[in-house]
Amino acid sequence: MDTFADFAAMERIGWGDADTARAYASGFAAATAQHVPFLISAVHARVGAHVLDLCCGHGIVARGLVEAGAKVTGLDFSPAMLAMARERVPEAELIEGDAADLPFADGTFEAVTIGLGMPHVPDPDAVLREARRVLKPGGRIAFTVWCGPEHSFAWRTVFGAIAEHGDPSVVLPAGPYATALSIEPHARFVLTEAGFADIQVEQIDSSWTVDDPGAPFDLFHDGTVRGAALLRAQPERAKQAIRAAIAETVRRDLGPHGPWRIPIPASMASGTARGAAQ
Repeated sequence: MDTFADFAAMERIGWGDADTARAYASGFAAATAQHVPFLISAVHARVGAHVLDLCCGHGIVARGLVEAGAKVTGLDFSPAMLAMARERVPEAELIEGDAADLPFADGTFEAVTIGLGMPHVPDPDAVLREARRVLKPGGRIAFTVWCGPEHSFAWRTVFGAIAEHGDPSVVLPAGPYATALSIEPHARFVLTEAGFADIQVEQIDSSWTVDDPGAPFDLFHDGTVRGAALLRAQPERAKQAIRAAIAETVRRDLGPHGPWRIPIPASMASGTARGAAQ
């Protein structure tokens, strides 16, 4: 089995960069924030419940959980993200660590949330098994992932422009397919295998609002890791052509004048921990 070690290193280094983390928090995450109420509702967060927010990033899900009255522990591999999370959610216990090797005893938590963290780990199945292990039987899990190009205007527009105008010699380290868990049968399968039942999958219609039709290029270029690596490695002429193609598609499909609402939907999968940990 491929451990995707080079991919894991790219993700850790990329998200450890403070500029990338801040760019994500100030730009890309405008859409991410729209998922928070759905995650909180899906795990039945309540006053006093002990909730683990895995891949907690800069703390927007943890903030929502605290405001719902939960006792929150957050974990992330990025010191840069955790620094922002500590400012945003001083009430939470925030830990640097590996989502696939959690430093918690079996049955510690009543719920686990994972807000868009799954595409950034080399072994998503292992993360779900660990989430099940640290959940009490009957505990709840919910995770979000971005929808793929067949359902996402933003994804289709940006990566379509890269495919058309980018340098095909630019290759990234192999890793899990970024939007695989947005495919309902796959999400149901991996959750079932990890020890969950009562599985539900739904789409969340999130979006960005931008004044520049080329802004999706900037949001991916400045505030992501995998997408940014693909864009930053392009020759300058290709970058310009990609950005221009994105702007043209936005104007054509969403109207000639801004501001523009750019759809970038997510899929949320949730379930209940069965019996003893698998």
